[in-house]
Amino acid sequence: MDSNLSYELLRNFTTPVVAITAERGGKRNGMISDAATRASIVPDVPRLMILVHKFNYTHDMIFDTGRFAMHALHRGQFDLIERLGFESGRDRDKLSDVPHRLGTLGCPILEDCWAWFECRVINVMDTGSSTCFLADAVDLGRGPGKELMTPGYLRANLPEAWREPYLTKLAAGQAWARERAADIRAVAWKGLRS
Repeated sequence: MDSNLSYELLRNFTTPVVAITAERGGKRNGMISDAATRASIVPDVPRLMILVHKFNYTHDMIFDTGRFAMHALHRGQFDLIERLGFESGRDRDKLSDVPHRLGTLGCPILEDCWAWFECRVINVMDTGSSTCFLADAVDLGRGPGKELMTPGYLRANLPEAWREPYLTKLAAGQAWARERAADIRAVAWKGLRS
């Protein structure tokens, strides 16, 4: 199989660009993802799925607490993408200068976004290099952003100075995930409720 063709085709099956935030033990963190989707068509059962790679600090925070907030970003949020997507929360407080408040479950809710959902995890599935979190939205709202950020828009408008760091980080993440892709383990979710 041609891996370049595979990647080119698969990257079309993405969702809007989102920021995922979490809190654990007083520490707050956030990350950027394009792997989030609705998991319900029932209006009074708002449910989402997110896929978070295990190398992300936010992964462990979500797995340990059973809660997160997902923010669909708008097209004017390139600065947030750099802040949350290019470094690890293990190295610095990525939300220190990002306006936010704590939501119903204690998750950081970003003031600037297109829309946000604060979620409680109800089930998980191990995918080898990542975890798929299925969650109920317990609170949600619209932000001030007008146009939704898509991965295609992001790639087409990525500042030139960010291209090399982005591609380097992507290659490192792909290499890490490739080594763990077959290591899928059954997970019995404890249904943490906090």
